[in-house]
Amino acid sequence: MTRNILLKITKFVDGDGIIAEDFITKREFEIRLYGIDAPEINYCNKIKKDEKELQMPAALLIKLGYLSFNFLKDQVNLGDICTLVQEQNNLLDKYGRSLGYLILNDGRILNEIMIKEGYAKPYSDVFCKMLPLYQEWSLQAKNTSKGLYSLVNKF
Repeated sequence: MTRNILLKITKFVDGDGIIAEDFITKREFEIRLYGIDAPEINYCNKIKKDEKELQMPAALLIKLGYLSFNFLKDQVNLGDICTLVQEQNNLLDKYGRSLGYLILNDGRILNEIMIKEGYAKPYSDVFCKMLPLYQEWSLQAKNTSKGLYSLVNKF
């Protein structure tokens, strides 16, 4: 079972998160895109962890994060009306952010765009139904040097 919420984009957070306003209730909330992970744009604990795991300097990871962030902002505009589709068993992450697939007003799905174009990688810490496809699409993006994969072979 899924849940759909009509919303308006109000702010960008990073390459895998946005702030939106529920079109009906006018409540503003943060959305973390299901199944994807983009590099961070700020120095934080996750950057330190990624730096160790990936053997890459934080400055490079943050640069990649900004490339991902800017790509996301090229796909959707502030004020755009979109639909958030949520899987019933995965509504929130451990930080209280709403999880979901973001369907843009032209029918494209932002999560898929970010993966297929190589600006995000599959995120398996929270299961979503599209994860197996995201893993396949990410491998295709890597093999064809799309997006961030044109600069690095992992992120």
